[in-house]
Amino acid sequence: MDRAEIVHHNFLRRVAVEDLGHGSPPSGPLPATEAVSLFSAACLSRALDLTSRAMQKRGQGFYTIGSSGHEGMAAVAHALRPTDMAFLHYRDAAFQIARAGQVEGQTIAYDMLLSFAASSDDPISGGRHKVLGSKALFIPPQTSTIASHLPKAVGAAFSIGLARRHAPEHRVLAADGLVVATFGDASANHSTAQGAFNTAGWTAYQGSPLPLLCVCEDNGIGISTKTPKGWIAASFQHRPGLAYFSADGLDIYETYRVTSEAQAFVRTARKPAFLHLNMVRLYGHAGADMPTTYLPKEDVEAEEARDPLINTVRLLREANALSPKAALDIYRETLDRVSRIADEAVRRPRLKTASDVMASLITPKRSCAATVEPSLETRAEVFGADWRNFNEPQPLSRLINWALTDLMLAHGELVMMGEDIGRKGGVYGVTQKLQARFGPDRVIDTLLDEQSILGLAIGLAHNGFIPIPEIQFLAYLHNAEDQVRGEAATLPFFSNGQFTNPMVIRIAGLGYQKGFGGHFHNDNSVAVLRDIPGLILACPSNGPDAVKMLRECVRLAREEQRVVVFLEPIALYPMRDLFDDKDGGWLGVYPAVGETISLGEVGVFGEGEDLAILTYGNGHYLARQALPQLLAQGVKVKIIDLRWLSPLPEAAILRETAASGAVLVVDECRRTGGPSEGLMTLLQGQRHRRLARIAAEDSFIATGPAYAATLPSTDQIVAAALALVSVKP
Repeated sequence: MDRAEIVHHNFLRRVAVEDLGHGSPPSGPLPATEAVSLFSAACLSRALDLTSRAMQKRGQGFYTIGSSGHEGMAAVAHALRPTDMAFLHYRDAAFQIARAGQVEGQTIAYDMLLSFAASSDDPISGGRHKVLGSKALFIPPQTSTIASHLPKAVGAAFSIGLARRHAPEHRVLAADGLVVATFGDASANHSTAQGAFNTAGWTAYQGSPLPLLCVCEDNGIGISTKTPKGWIAASFQHRPGLAYFSADGLDIYETYRVTSEAQAFVRTARKPAFLHLNMVRLYGHAGADMPTTYLPKEDVEAEEARDPLINTVRLLREANALSPKAALDIYRETLDRVSRIADEAVRRPRLKTASDVMASLITPKRSCAATVEPSLETRAEVFGADWRNFNEPQPLSRLINWALTDLMLAHGELVMMGEDIGRKGGVYGVTQKLQARFGPDRVIDTLLDEQSILGLAIGLAHNGFIPIPEIQFLAYLHNAEDQVRGEAATLPFFSNGQFTNPMVIRIAGLGYQKGFGGHFHNDNSVAVLRDIPGLILACPSNGPDAVKMLRECVRLAREEQRVVVFLEPIALYPMRDLFDDKDGGWLGVYPAVGETISLGEVGVFGEGEDLAILTYGNGHYLARQALPQLLAQGVKVKIIDLRWLSPLPEAAILRETAASGAVLVVDECRRTGGPSEGLMTLLQGQRHRRLARIAAEDSFIATGPAYAATLPSTDQIVAAALALVSVKP
C-alpha cells in the first residue's frame, strides 16, 4: 500500500474502534449542524484526493497536488463571506468545497473531477490545468502559488478602499469585503511573499485601508525541506503593520473561532492580518512523491497519526454533534459517491487541437460605458499653463504626459502607480504634474519593489480598474517579470477567459542614452516580453505616434481586457532635432483627441521600391538620419516603423514590403532574442529577395563614450543598405 492507502485504512480502523486520540475540547461559536457540514466538506476533499490518485494510476487523470491534512481550511472558508475574493494555495480543496456550500447551485465534486480529468467541460480552466478556482465563488485560479499570488492579493485588497472613493464601472468586490490569500510555510520564505508582506505592512503603517487576510498553512515542510520549528511564529508575530493570529488547523472549532476573530479585525479595522494555522501534510508533496524516501518512516507515521479527519470525528463526538459511526458512514458514502461521479467525469471530452488550447489566450471583449470627453474648458483648467502650448511642436516625453492627462480625464477607472511617478514626476519628468492634477489616489507613489508595483496593478484590475503601472527602467522588469508572465498573462488562459486583469504597463527602456547608467538604465532586450503568449508590446518612435498608440493601448485594456506593455525609448524622450542643431525635426504637435493608431498598423515614411528599412524605436530615428545619404546615392527608400513588437504586424509588414527589391531589418535589440529573428523568419518564407539585418551585439551596454558601441548606428545602416542594393558607397 502507498501512504494514501495507509492513511485511508488507518481512518477506517481507528474510527471504527473509536481510537480518536486526545486533544482540546470543542470550543467556539460553531453550531453542531455547521460543524457536521464542515466534516462533510473535509470528507469530500479527502475523497477527491484518493479518487484523483486512482484516476492517475488508470491513466484517466493527470498531475495532482493533494489537500489531505489541510482539511481545516473548510473552517476558514466558513468564517468568511463567499464574496471575499480568495487567492488560494494549491492544497485548499476543502476551502473551495466549503465555500461552494455557501452558494446555491454548485456541483462542486463533479466540477473538480472534470478538472482532475482535464476535461474541456471543466468550468474553470476548460481542461487546461488542474486548478482550484471558480467565477461564482470569487476564486481566481492559481497554477503555481509559490507566493506569486501574494502581490496581487495586496493589490486587490487595496482596490477595495480605492473603489470606495473612485468606483470603477466594472467593480466586483464589496465595499465592506476583504481579500484572503493562502500559502504554505515554505512559500512564506519566498522573496515574492516577503515583498508582499512588507508592502502590506508598509501600506497599513501609513494608515491606508488594506483589508487583507494572509493565511499561512504551516505543515512544517516544503517538498522535502523542513521548516525550522517556531520559524513562522518568530517571523510574523511582531511584524509592523501586520496583526498576528494563530490556531490549530487540525481543530475545526478553534480554526473557525480564530478565523472569525481575524476576519472581523480585518473587516473592521481595514488592516491586514496574518493567520498562522498548524497543519499536517499527508501522502507527500505531489503526484507519486514518496515522503519515506527523504524522511524517517517514524516521522511520516507520526504525522499520519495526527490526521485532522480523525481529530474532527473526536471533536464532533465530544460536542454531541455526530457519532463516530455516523461519521464513518459519511466518509464511506462520500468515497462511493465521488467514485461514481469520477466514472462520468473521465468520459467527458478533452482538448485536442492547438486552437482548442489557445482559445482563451485572447480575452473576451466587454461592454464599456461610452467615454464622455471632457469639455475644452475642463481640459484647459486641468492642463493649466501647458494648454497654451498645445499647437507647438513638443518632444516625446511631454506628449506622453499630455496623452496620460487626457486619458485620465476621459476614464475615471485609470490609476497610475510606480516609483517616483507622483511628486517627482518620474525620473525623466514624463509624469510631472499628474499627481497634482488627479490626486495621490490615482497617481500612486509606491515603495521600491517592482513585484509589488505589478501586483498592485493586477489586484486593481481584478476589481474593475484599468491600471497603468510604470516600471522605471526596462532592466528593472527582470526583478518582477513573473508577475507579468506567471500571473497577469496566464489568468485568462487558465480561467477560460472568465477572469482578466487588463492593464497598460509603461516601461522606459532601450539604449542610446549618452553617458548614463550602463546596462541597468539602458536595456535593449525585449525577449522576455515577446515570449509571453497573449501580451501586446507597443513601442513608439516619436511623440505623435506615442500619443495615438497609448490611446489604443488603453482601449485594448479597457474594452478588450488585454495586458499591454508600452515601451518608451528613453533616448528619444527629449529628442528635438533630426539632422542639425535646433532643426526641431523630431518634435511633434499633439494629435487631436480621438486620433489613434490601431493594433497592427505600421508607420510608413517614403514610397521607394529599391529598399524597405524595417525598424522601430531608436532604429526609426537612425534610419531617418540615414535617408539623405541613401537618396543621394540614388536609392529609393521606404522606412517602415513597426510600432507593434508583439504580436508582430505580419500582414502590414508583408503588404508594405511586397514591392521592395530588398529589405533591411534594423533592430536595436540584441541579435539573439530580438524582434529581428521573427522578422527575418517571416520575410525569408515569402519569396526570393535580398534580405539583411543589423542588430545590436549580444552584449550589455557600457557607460561613457562607448554607450552606443554595441548598437546599430546611422553609418552601419547606410553601409548595409548600399551593400544590399549593390551600390558602392
